[in-house]
Amino acid sequence: MTTISTERDGNVAVVTIDKPQRRNALTHAEFLELAQAIERAGDDAAVRAVVLTGAGPAFCAGADLVDGAAEVAEALAAGDDADSDPMANATAMIRAVTDCPVPVVAAVEGAAAGIGASLALACDLIVAGRSGFFTLPFGRIGLVPDGAACLTVAASLGRARAMQLALTQSRLPAEEAAAAGLVAKVVEDGQVLSAARELVAGVLAGSPREALAEVKALINGATLGSLDEQLAVEAEVQPRLLTSDGHREGVAAFLGHRRPDFD
Repeated sequence: MTTISTERDGNVAVVTIDKPQRRNALTHAEFLELAQAIERAGDDAAVRAVVLTGAGPAFCAGADLVDGAAEVAEALAAGDDADSDPMANATAMIRAVTDCPVPVVAAVEGAAAGIGASLALACDLIVAGRSGFFTLPFGRIGLVPDGAACLTVAASLGRARAMQLALTQSRLPAEEAAAAGLVAKVVEDGQVLSAARELVAGVLAGSPREALAEVKALINGATLGSLDEQLAVEAEVQPRLLTSDGHREGVAAFLGHRRPDFD
């Protein structure tokens, strides 16, 4: 079964993470599958926008700690092999969103957690259902936020709010995110995808594809100019933490449905 599906709706490509049994949590191989789906959509001259969403009650619950643990362990064991970089596919996924030549709109219901939050925050606009929330619970498994979340949150909400979200690992509900300017629109659950399409229609009515691409590039250049540097630092720090005692304990606690003991 394909985890990522793409449907054309006129000049809009709707890319869906279709793994509801895992609340759309993604393995590293699926990061790359999603990146490629977004790239294909952006390369299609007939597509003028991409809507990214998740099947079922969650947008994306982050990295799949059940199915994805083995592939990460294998990549880390490969050492200096460039093809085994455990961060490469996550980086490709985020860059696919930011480099896409058309606007990418996240349609979020339920959890946008971990790298799922990073993915939504990398998008150009976010439409959320009232159940939607954003959280960066990386510390619970002994890691740092990746997918450039520290950069995108700080660029969107400021340093203090970025620190709060990353250090306390609390939830930012959709309504509060909208009040802070992070979310473009909040609607009732079940109406998110249609509201995202409506928002896209308004965006596309105002400018041709080339102008939208330039606007996106200019704003990302002004606010995310250190994206390459941020992703490079993550690629250095995260693999080290993935082999730490803290990460092993955090994952064991998650899988065992217990509180971690980091003492």
